[in-house]
Amino acid sequence: MQDPVMRVLTVLEILQARDSVSGAELARRLEVDLRTVQRYIVRLKDLSIPIDSTPGVGGAYRLRPGFRLPPLLLTNEEAFALSLGLRALRQIGLEAFAPATEGALAKLERVLPHALRESVRVVEDTVALEPSMWTVPTSVSCLIAAATAIRAGKRIHFRYESHAKEESNREIEPYAVLHVDDRWYLIGHCLTRKAMRTFRLDRVTDLRTVNQTFVRPQDFDARAYMAQNMPFVQSRYQVDVWVEMSAEEARQHFALWRVSLEPKDNGVRMRCGRDTLDMFAAMLLTLNRRIVVHSPDELRDTFRQLAQRGQAAAQNNT
Repeated sequence: MQDPVMRVLTVLEILQARDSVSGAELARRLEVDLRTVQRYIVRLKDLSIPIDSTPGVGGAYRLRPGFRLPPLLLTNEEAFALSLGLRALRQIGLEAFAPATEGALAKLERVLPHALRESVRVVEDTVALEPSMWTVPTSVSCLIAAATAIRAGKRIHFRYESHAKEESNREIEPYAVLHVDDRWYLIGHCLTRKAMRTFRLDRVTDLRTVNQTFVRPQDFDARAYMAQNMPFVQSRYQVDVWVEMSAEEARQHFALWRVSLEPKDNGVRMRCGRDTLDMFAAMLLTLNRRIVVHSPDELRDTFRQLAQRGQAAAQNNT
């Protein structure tokens, strides 16, 4: 159900776009009764919005002549940034925001001064944005509900499917949501496991707020926590390899929140979680260094398959 505040703002949007609108039409478009429309009009008047009305069966509402909300005061760079940011939501797995994005862009273009509308159109006409093939879509409703609960300091309950397809019910004290590695993660203290846990938000369903509050640690740093724990977040495969290179050199090749690095035997031991192995194996080969696979066995199979494909490609003369 749409927030009543948003419905009130929608009434204002309609009145700005039309010379006059009947109460019946507003009721039909907002899917409310006439009495509710009257309450919305009263709320707008309380905000000093000058609205005139004509009584009777054919009565209508209109903004007083000459009244319009002032143009949105943005610089050219700010207008471009807003437009680009709205269109980039798909890049972080939030394509479900598409209807809201289009509505926001339409409103942005309408209220901007004419000289700045070009910045919005430049992004639309000339900038192509495509999400990574590894981007995982996430439920917008779960993301909003989790973020709202964190802000309010309330517990949440949800159903979770692990990487092994095992389902469980969880109740947690949520500390943060974080987007990293093309996925959204939910971090918090799990009351079921009585420990800190990290959840893939795309595996969360039936999320609801519990009417019990908690105090979030003020010094909690989501990025630092994930940098330490991300390599061991549940994935289909837990990778453990040794590579003949220094830890300093390894840090230049790997994002620290994705791989745990430990200097060992004139090389570096790398551990991490991966849902697929092909890309990781291919990336290791590009290092052109000696590699020792400790686990999993599937990674050895992946290297064999890559070697076979490479040999076949090298011998193909057609």
